[in-house]
Amino acid sequence: MSASLVFLRRVALLGAIAALPVVASAQDVLVRNATVHTATARGTLNASDVLVQGGVIRAIGPALAAPAGVEVIDAGGRPLTPALFGGITDIGVEEVSGEASTVDSAVKLEEQPQRPEFDVTLAYNPDSVLIPVARVEGIGFTALGANSGGGFIAGQGGVMRLDGSADPLGPRMLFVRMGAAGSELSGSSRAAQWMLLDQMVAEARGRIAADSPHALLTPAGRATLARYLAGNGRIVVRVDRAADIRQLLRWAKREQVRIAIAGGTEAWRLAPQLAEAAVPVFVDALSNLPASFDQIGATLENAARLHAAGVPVAFSQDGDASHNARKIRQLAGNAVANGLPWEAALAGLTRVPAQALGVADRIGSIAVGQQADLVLWEGDPLDVGHYAERMWLGGRAMPMRSRQTELRDRYLHGTSTLPAYRR
Repeated sequence: MSASLVFLRRVALLGAIAALPVVASAQDVLVRNATVHTATARGTLNASDVLVQGGVIRAIGPALAAPAGVEVIDAGGRPLTPALFGGITDIGVEEVSGEASTVDSAVKLEEQPQRPEFDVTLAYNPDSVLIPVARVEGIGFTALGANSGGGFIAGQGGVMRLDGSADPLGPRMLFVRMGAAGSELSGSSRAAQWMLLDQMVAEARGRIAADSPHALLTPAGRATLARYLAGNGRIVVRVDRAADIRQLLRWAKREQVRIAIAGGTEAWRLAPQLAEAAVPVFVDALSNLPASFDQIGATLENAARLHAAGVPVAFSQDGDASHNARKIRQLAGNAVANGLPWEAALAGLTRVPAQALGVADRIGSIAVGQQADLVLWEGDPLDVGHYAERMWLGGRAMPMRSRQTELRDRYLHGTSTLPAYRR
C-alpha cells in the first residue's frame, strides 16, 4: 500500500471520528461561587451562583439552594461567561479551504450573478470537524456568512449554534460586499455598485417590470430583497473605506433598511454617524496596517473609538476565520489593550453580536430565562494564555475534545488509538 493511500485512510479515519454525533442530554447544574460575567446591565457578579434546569438559566445570585438531583460545581471564583461568538465564518460549510468540493459558501453563476435568494445555511453540516475545534475555545455560536462568488450581493446566512443543531437560530441576514472587496464583481468600479444596487432596489420595489430584458434579479431574488428592504432581517455589508461607509449610511437612511458593517477598518472616522444610526460594526481588532487602499486609516484603536462614540461593537476576523475561529479571543483582548473597556470587549463576543443578529432573546448573556450556553474558564477569557475548562450549550455538557486534541494526545503521549471525542 502506498504511503499516500495510507495517509488518505488516516485522514478518513479522523473524519469519521469527527462525524460521530454529540450524544448528551440537558443537565440540571448549579455552578457555585463563580465570577459571573453576565454581559448584561448587571455587569460582573462576584462569588455568585447560576442555576440551570431544563437547559435554561433559572436563577442567578449568591448562595442559591441546590435542588435535589442537581449537580453542584464549585467554580472556586473562576470566570463564568456566556458562550462566545465565533465571528462571521464558514464553519459548517467549509472543511478544507483549498478543496473546492468541501466549500459551499458561495454561488457562482455567469447569468444573473446577483442572487440574494441564495441561502448558505442549507449546506450547513452540523458534523463538521471545524465545530469541536472552535467549541474547545469556548465558542458556542457563529454567523454563517455567504461569500461573494458571481455577485457582490453574496446571499443569505444565519446564526448557527455549535451544539449539533442542524438549523439556524433566528432570522436570516443578507450579505453584501462593497468597495474594493466587491469591485471585481461589479464592473471594477465602486460607483457601479451603487448603480447596480439602485436598480435591484427598483426591481424589488416593483418600479422595474419583472419581465424587463435588463432585469438583474430572478423572481425569487426580487422577493428576497424586498423582505430586507421592508426591514425583515439585517443586511450585513463588508466594507472598510470611510467614503464607502458614508455612502452606505446615506443609502440605508434613504431606503429605511437595517444594516450592520463587517470589517469597518476606517469606521472610526464616522463613529458619530454610525452611533446616531445605531449601526453595529463587526471589527477585526488586529487590523492595524493598510493591507489595501481601503484600509489606509487602519488603527488598533478602532474598536475603542467606536465604543466611546456609542457604536455597538462586535468582533469578527478577516482571513481564515473558520479554521482559526479561536483567534476571536485574541481580537477582543487586543482591543482591550488598545483602550476598549474589558466588559465592552466581552459584550462584543456575546451580547452585541446576539443583538445585532436578532437572537439576543435566547443567547448572548447570562440572565434568567436565557438558554444555558455557558463557559467556565480557567482564567481571563480574553487572555489567550488561559483556556475554557467546561462548556454547556442548552444545559448540555460539551466534550472539550477535538480532532486536534486527539492528535496532540496521540503523538505527545504515544497512545495507540484515537478515542472518540464526542461520546
